[in-house]
Amino acid sequence: MSQVKELLMDQLHDLLHAETQLTGALPKMAAAARHPKLKEALEKHLLETEVHVERLRQVFELLGEPAEATPCRAMMGLLEEGKETIEKGKKREPMTADLSLIASAQRVEHYEISAYGTARGLARQLGETAAARLLTHTLGEEQSADFLLTALSDPMLQEISLNDMGADVDLETVGGRQAENSTSSRKKKIEKV
Repeated sequence: MSQVKELLMDQLHDLLHAETQLTGALPKMAAAARHPKLKEALEKHLLETEVHVERLRQVFELLGEPAEATPCRAMMGLLEEGKETIEKGKKREPMTADLSLIASAQRVEHYEISAYGTARGLARQLGETAAARLLTHTLGEEQSADFLLTALSDPMLQEISLNDMGADVDLETVGGRQAENSTSSRKKKIEKV
């Protein structure tokens, strides 16, 4: 086996373990989510993750190798942090708890995006186009999940930012005079410090 194929196999064994672990963690994250859209996004990604595991098995089959997982310590660490996030979230305001969950989920997504990007590149280098196609499909789903998490967090962050400025502002009416007043209020707070 060439060193490039060996490296690809290492990546795939790692990803198989990572994705399998994630199928056990996502239901807990979804249960901890308070915002309905976040809960829905995590539940949807659980279904995708189950497909990712099956797709990885197909990649192993295409490469003529057994689908064996090796411990992915990186994912184990990320999921351990996720458990801590869930526990701390029980004592936090709902929006802050959800933002913490999003941050944990995005760390996982970024790890997976990196791993799938590397695996796809290695498969392409080896001329394994069918395997590369499957990995590309999963990579796209991981990127979409990350994008959705960002889209969910942006309005929450904006609301927190407005609340921190001491403004009672409806997010749908932000603009014009209210936004200017909030900005000048924040500038005054900064100048006092």
